[in-house]
Amino acid sequence: MTDGSPLPFPLLFPSAVLGESALDDVREALQAADATDSLGRDIAATLAWAGGVRLPSKLAARWELLASVAARDVVAARVLEPHLDALSILDEAASAGLEIAVDPDATWGVFAAEGAGLRLEARSDGVTWTLHGTKPWCLLAAHLSYALVTAWVDDDHRQLFALDLRDPAVTARPGPWHARGLAQVVSAPIDVDGAFAVPVGEPGWYLRRPGFAHGGVGVSACWWGGAVPLREAVRDAARSERADQLAAMHLGRADVALWAARAALVETAGIFAAGDPAGQGLRAARARTVVADTVETVIASAAHALGPLPLTADEAHARRVADLQVYVRQHHAERDLARIGADVATGDGAW
Repeated sequence: MTDGSPLPFPLLFPSAVLGESALDDVREALQAADATDSLGRDIAATLAWAGGVRLPSKLAARWELLASVAARDVVAARVLEPHLDALSILDEAASAGLEIAVDPDATWGVFAAEGAGLRLEARSDGVTWTLHGTKPWCLLAAHLSYALVTAWVDDDHRQLFALDLRDPAVTARPGPWHARGLAQVVSAPIDVDGAFAVPVGEPGWYLRRPGFAHGGVGVSACWWGGAVPLREAVRDAARSERADQLAAMHLGRADVALWAARAALVETAGIFAAGDPAGQGLRAARARTVVADTVETVIASAAHALGPLPLTADEAHARRVADLQVYVRQHHAERDLARIGADVATGDGAW
């Protein structure tokens, strides 16, 4: 298997769901990706490509783009996803009357994670806001132009801010980052000592907006797309003259898992596009869990079907598996299942 293997387009959604205009947007971004040397391996080149990608107006097109990029290279999708998420958040803010000036050539991240013993605080003098403290898990902070960052405005509330990462008051740490997967995509803390920031929405807006659920499922579209070439590798093995019934079984397991996850993503996109905000958080959590389980199933099926050879002798395959194993850990496994169970137990649990 190589990352250059042809895959169908569109990969995730039927063409009729996307429409011609959205298909053209996705196709244009993918053509630019295919023309980028060392996509996913050269971070500067990958960021330059990602910064030029326009935000597709349709949610399904965004997820299609993310899945199709991940099928090409998982690192490239990991770079593109937060950039598109930031553009989507800014677009959502503008629709709510919160216009933020955006440099069209900028690259963006979204830094919203929290970590034990680390805290980023926002302070206002009545006119301007400044940020102080440390924010963990800041992907590519040393390379990006800007980020949307959550910071504590009091003991109980966080607010979203636009932060210029090139401000001298922002220091991006080089690590620790000892990852074997996503090795080039350093996600380490930033230290902020009074950098100016622009508020984006009131406290809590970032988590309450409908797009929060949409962005969470967008990440799982990357996971899904990244796993598709592993199914192709298992299919190649099942077609060989030496293949037996076990090879077909491993292919069947990977295929059914990816098919079911695809159905979940397509249905979720349709419900989200309909605009009903009810239960979107639960739907997003379910979809992410289905996809995360699928990725782990496909990785295991490929390992059992193919043995150690591609993990040791096929650079593209080994890198894809390692990248996916790190990326899918954004899903919190049993903790996310416990949250879903609690939501179903205390809510209506509607499907």
